[in-house]
Amino acid sequence: MIDLYGGATPNVFKVSIALEELGLDYRFHAVDITRGAQFDPAFLAICPNNKIPAIVDQDPADGGEPFPMFESGAILVYLAEKAGRLIPQDARGRARVLQWTMWQMAGQGPMLGQLGHFRHYASERIAYAYHRYWTEAKRLYKVLDTQLEGREFIVDDYSIADIACWPWIAFRHHHDIDLADYPNVACWFEAVAARPAVRRAVDLDAIPDPLILDEDARSILFPLQA
Repeated sequence: MIDLYGGATPNVFKVSIALEELGLDYRFHAVDITRGAQFDPAFLAICPNNKIPAIVDQDPADGGEPFPMFESGAILVYLAEKAGRLIPQDARGRARVLQWTMWQMAGQGPMLGQLGHFRHYASERIAYAYHRYWTEAKRLYKVLDTQLEGREFIVDDYSIADIACWPWIAFRHHHDIDLADYPNVACWFEAVAARPAVRRAVDLDAIPDPLILDEDARSILFPLQA
């Protein structure tokens, strides 16, 4: 059994999709980051970075004590290796999948996250910041669209690279992105969305709109530091 801690965010959806695809038993525990649950000592013992998602594998392969993990990319690799699926066994195939998974972790996720922040949550509209991240978001969409030209999935077979990237596309309305401008991404997105495991993990009709934050939630999520 795996305990998954999180909420309705792209990074958490990565893990829930992987768990469903791999057929691993899991329990979901909601962590309300708008009320500071990520700073609870019990959660910090699992994730010292006070971010979601995090997991605890109650039955690790080595037979030892329950094993906690944080960082969504690391969790995806851990789960894929635990189940022996969604990551190639040959060195070149594995490297290609990890390459695109790290592209998501280092580029797509952080840049789209910053775009969403400056579009919806910044206390003042900063034109430079918004356009800087919007321009970078469109570049990254183009990179993915080019990679998907003539391909069903990002790297050969369906893998953790697809699982890492897909949820952020599901939140595209947060980022002012139109998939009509990226036809290969659009085709791939719909193909992944149709997978039974993805449908079990994510209700596309329930993807949340940007949050409306009260002052307490804003001070927790976006503290101002001197």
